[in-house]
Amino acid sequence: SLKLLDRSKRRPLTEKMALPVTAELQAAFDKADSLMKSHTVSDEIMTCLISRSESIYHACVTTHGTFDRDRKLDRLLTSKATGIPIMLLLLALVFYITITAANVPSEWLHRGFASLYTLLDKLHCPPWLLDGVYTTLANVISVMLPPMAIFFPLFTLLEDFGYLPRVAFNLDKYFCKAGSNGKNALTMLMGFGCNACGVTGCRIISSPQQRKLAILTNTFTPCNGRFPMLIAVISIFLAGNHSVKSINCTLILTGVILLSVLVSLTVSKLLSMRFLSDKSDIFTLELPPFRKPPVVKTLVRSLLDRTVCILGRAVIAAAPCGALIWLLANCSVNGQTLANTCTAFLDPFARLMGLDGVILFSFLLGFPANEIVLPIAVMLYSSNGVMTEYESFSQLGSILTANGWTTETAICMLLFTVMHFPCATTCMTVFHETKSLKDTLYAFMIPTVCGIVSCMLVHMVWQIF
Repeated sequence: SLKLLDRSKRRPLTEKMALPVTAELQAAFDKADSLMKSHTVSDEIMTCLISRSESIYHACVTTHGTFDRDRKLDRLLTSKATGIPIMLLLLALVFYITITAANVPSEWLHRGFASLYTLLDKLHCPPWLLDGVYTTLANVISVMLPPMAIFFPLFTLLEDFGYLPRVAFNLDKYFCKAGSNGKNALTMLMGFGCNACGVTGCRIISSPQQRKLAILTNTFTPCNGRFPMLIAVISIFLAGNHSVKSINCTLILTGVILLSVLVSLTVSKLLSMRFLSDKSDIFTLELPPFRKPPVVKTLVRSLLDRTVCILGRAVIAAAPCGALIWLLANCSVNGQTLANTCTAFLDPFARLMGLDGVILFSFLLGFPANEIVLPIAVMLYSSNGVMTEYESFSQLGSILTANGWTTETAICMLLFTVMHFPCATTCMTVFHETKSLKDTLYAFMIPTVCGIVSCMLVHMVWQIF
């Protein structure tokens, strides 16, 4: 009888039991539905089982030692008053360590690749190979590798410690309102390191429909490849004077991240209302005990399973596109390079978004990896046909300002950086996970349309006021 009341199990059960669904039985079903309203029988059964188990547990079990310590930590980490603030502080700490600690190894890699560039230049390597493929790969590796090598081990340590299920517990109600559940919060956190890794992490979501929903919205989370671009634009155009620049930059960056989360939840809600309204999924979460993570094993596993795997996909995607970038910047037709022709073609549409043709074309050429968008833009502005590295934000700011960048351009740039098509590595991962070209196209188009509409709205409002 309980299974017959469950809407999702009626048809198979009536068919298996050869039970005719008469008008009287259908009327009983309709009455049960009206009584249950938004609840499901499965949820009610689970709630009763848990309540009964808790009452038996409290009557029979006395705890002490490690178990008491875990419960005290849980009261702190999952409390309505302290759970969310602690989560935000830990996330900010992970970001701070990742950004600051990645600067030194990233600079070392830049210098190493620059020295190797000089050596290869002396060996007279072909320009398309040296200034195209090699320079693109050098930018991708030197920017992606250090943050991933720091972020993923920190994320894995929190996971092995047992904290991440508490994050899912804290955020479950918010994601439920958006048509998903707390497991989606974990994949979103992984997306801050790399969207491709976040898409792969969606495997933990049991419902196929909600897993697809998480995959389609994961790219709204800014990955480490977009953070250098966000930080540069904020520091140059929005952070204000030097005395409070670092504080303003941190606050604005935090606001951009919160905006990305809000947009992701909003899109999830819209998609769930349109496509997944009849696909409910029960999220049963067991909070594991806190435990000391094996540091060495964690470092090795995260570096090999996540960092090297994701970086390898990025290199495969970036290499051929590096050659294409060089060809477009150095091949001319009627005295004008192909790159300049493309930027001139895109410029009218880009102006409606508060951008210009160079920025939009840089995003298209940066499809292999977001790390190379700004270097491509500087290359197109300077018209030297070689991807350029800037030595400081002040130098970059001078180049961008001289080419017409304003505060409006910076704001639209931030919006489109957060909301645009995923990189080639993420697209390959989406196709690998979904085995569907249509779903990959959705994952490409949904954030892009949101970014275009948002930038156009900002441009319209800016023109009015």
